[in-house]
Amino acid sequence: MTSHYDHEQVQEFWQYVWERDEVYHLEDDAVDPTYVLGMFPYTSGTLHMGHVRNYAITDAYARYRRMQGDDVLHPMGWDAFGLPAENAAYERASDPNSWTQACIRRMREELETMGFGYDWSREITTCEPDYYQWNQWLFKRFYEAGLVEYEAASVNWCPDCETVLADAQVDERESADGSHDGERVCWRCETPVTWRELDQWFFTITDYAEELVDGLEDLEGWPDGVREIQRNWIGRQEGTRITFEVAGDETETTAVDVFSTRPDTIYGATYLAVSPGHVLARDLAETDESVAAYVDTVREQDPGDVGLSGVETDATATHPLTGEELPVYVAGYVLEDVGTGAVMGVPAHNERDHAFAAEHDLPIAGVVAPTTGASDVDLESAAYTGEGILEDSGEYSGLESETARERLLEEHDALEEDVTYRLRDWLISRQRYWGTPIPVVHCEDCGHVLVPDDELPVELPEFVRTTGNPLAEHDSFRETECPECGGPARRETDTMDTFVDSSWYYLRFLSPDYDDGPFDPEKAAEWMPIDVYVGGDEHAILHLLYIRFFARALSDLGLLECREPVQELISQGTVLYDGEKMSSSKGNVVAPQEYGAETTRLFVLSAAHPEQDFEWTANNVRGAYDLQQDLYGMATAFVEEGNTRLERQPHDEYIADEIDRTIIAVTDEYERFRFHRAATEIRELAQLLRRYRAYAQPHDETYRRGLLTLAALISPMAPHLGEECWNKLRGDGLVVEADWPEPETDIEDSRLERRLVERTLADVRDIVEVASIDEPEQIDLVVAPTWTYRAATLQAVAERDDTTDADDLESVAERVSEQLEADVSSDQLASFLEQRATARGHGTVEVLEPERERLVLERAAWLVTDEFNADVTIRRAGEVDALDEGELNARPGKPAIRIE
Repeated sequence: MTSHYDHEQVQEFWQYVWERDEVYHLEDDAVDPTYVLGMFPYTSGTLHMGHVRNYAITDAYARYRRMQGDDVLHPMGWDAFGLPAENAAYERASDPNSWTQACIRRMREELETMGFGYDWSREITTCEPDYYQWNQWLFKRFYEAGLVEYEAASVNWCPDCETVLADAQVDERESADGSHDGERVCWRCETPVTWRELDQWFFTITDYAEELVDGLEDLEGWPDGVREIQRNWIGRQEGTRITFEVAGDETETTAVDVFSTRPDTIYGATYLAVSPGHVLARDLAETDESVAAYVDTVREQDPGDVGLSGVETDATATHPLTGEELPVYVAGYVLEDVGTGAVMGVPAHNERDHAFAAEHDLPIAGVVAPTTGASDVDLESAAYTGEGILEDSGEYSGLESETARERLLEEHDALEEDVTYRLRDWLISRQRYWGTPIPVVHCEDCGHVLVPDDELPVELPEFVRTTGNPLAEHDSFRETECPECGGPARRETDTMDTFVDSSWYYLRFLSPDYDDGPFDPEKAAEWMPIDVYVGGDEHAILHLLYIRFFARALSDLGLLECREPVQELISQGTVLYDGEKMSSSKGNVVAPQEYGAETTRLFVLSAAHPEQDFEWTANNVRGAYDLQQDLYGMATAFVEEGNTRLERQPHDEYIADEIDRTIIAVTDEYERFRFHRAATEIRELAQLLRRYRAYAQPHDETYRRGLLTLAALISPMAPHLGEECWNKLRGDGLVVEADWPEPETDIEDSRLERRLVERTLADVRDIVEVASIDEPEQIDLVVAPTWTYRAATLQAVAERDDTTDADDLESVAERVSEQLEADVSSDQLASFLEQRATARGHGTVEVLEPERERLVLERAAWLVTDEFNADVTIRRAGEVDALDEGELNARPGKPAIRIE
């Protein structure tokens, strides 16, 4: 029998057993199972280390909860639509479906090799018609509820992908100095993004903007960073909506609203500016060639290239308070998706307005002076953006900014309190093939007509290789009949953004074979929300925002009870190599199988907290490999060699207690997803058990329990190893189905007990070293008198009492003396309290019960004997003779030490 553990030799057997026994299968009648989910992977073809880390986290926690007695839902599926598959198929003269299915087969095999325990009976694939028909069904329900719009819009266009991008899919390339003011690029291919005007389909996520931002406060189980990213993306801003009447030579008078957070500066407005995409700009462009030329030019440019350009129009705006006529500009610096897409230009008190006014020779009128005096500000050089005292503001001159704002809102109908959001409606149209067809036909007589439910799914036709939108070139798909009038009609050729697929997939896992809807509402009411969701924080403003929107929309449709789909979110960190994220383009990728599947998954869990980045190094991986070999070798040696005893000795009790303390610690670490600390605890218990076996013949029951405990504790992180060790030790059944270990004794504070032993050993080492004692023969550990434990507790209480000055030792001593009920002199008590306060600091006193401290040291005495080969005695100070000078130094948690 070999003592070397080889994962590859045992993985096939244990995976067969797990599958045979259906240990990961969740019955449909399970009551409120623990739902553990990792963000399902895009079908790129191979797993990378980010996948492994994600799924190792969810698998370890799912296994732990199962051993705690929970029913566990831990499914897996495939995010299978998307442009990369279309491109890959094009490059290989294949089709996206064939490529995607091949990728799924490879990736599923890799997941199984890693030993991840999924309920594969719930597997879903988003590119299958039986899944995406429900995308179409939901689109229809959203449409009927008023959550879908079809309108012309200026959209982000990637010329390389030849498709529209949502705002959240446009990244900002870093400029040379590292700042984020560079050009806008596609999130997928990093091609510079341009603008196009297209008719598009939108989900009106803005209807939920307020609820989405308010709901972040309740997501206590989410990382603060992710919540802040979403809060900033939604961009709630309180201010004032101000209405200007605009008239032109060729246009009727129209109202234009601007949004401002500084209505107190309204008297300083010297022009009105609208974005090139504003409805007023489009209207003016119809009759003004210069405006039309400017709009056409700017809309094809990156916003970063527009600068301070603008064009004056023939229109004028009437100032709502003064009646003055202001020039109207179409200006590139005014963004269509910020505020209302129009601004009142106040050059004296806004930096962007000031720069635009300087470029176009517009007047600068100061109306707010700093409280220190207007002479301190040169408004021709720079805007003054602070608050202050109003001037040249009619009846409001002399008022402070805040007071003026309040009065302006109260006294003028043209000003109203308002809230705006940075969030814009979700553009779901994509001009590509490999996605869910949008279930709409366009009829000249009937308009937009939804495809009837009984004709769903609208399936993708055979793939045709072409540039642009393949569906638009597919005659048999495009040409159809109107469901309402039966006349000729054109089928919608856009497909849905693939983030639609992933916005509700977690619900399909609940009832993957349900035929009456996308999911079973009754099952969702019982099993939702997701208890633990794991993925990268790069999804904070895409996927994680969209699933929150979908949950609310589904709730309002009466399909789902919970409005927040995820209770606890774990944002995994990045696996680095040479300080950089692993990337095939950089040539620094480590394949998950390179170091062995079990070693890899154990290392990614033990290297750092799940939310932290960590560096992949061969030396650090070695630690995970060695731990596996140690545990396997210990179990094998125990089975092969035996050589144990039946009678119990005092030092066996220490091992039993340390097993209990390890169970308590590891359980806490698993609960808090600190697998790296759990691995450390397991490693330290293994080291202690090896030392215990080497010290003397081990007690059979205690040692075997320790080894079984190690097998159980490691099994969520290294399941094949856990099963091997558990099987060798003749554990009952499978470890994956075993009960989580429980402490045999009631240990109130395992942390204090460990600290007592560790500190005492460290103190003995220090004395031996400082005193240059080569071979100590006798070591006495003298625990403090019993009264000191009570005094230490009373001291801590007195120091926390608001009626006592914690720094006044005499006052504290008086309070302690009144309650101590012990025959102790005032000098002795004062000396003890002063010593405690100096040694530990106020408010940090934690002590064991006096008898428990002595018992812990008696059971741990063998560690001192083993290390120093000396006789060890444990006694209470003063129990043999009167207290000597050395014994007076004994304190609770820190025994006096005498070495001969």
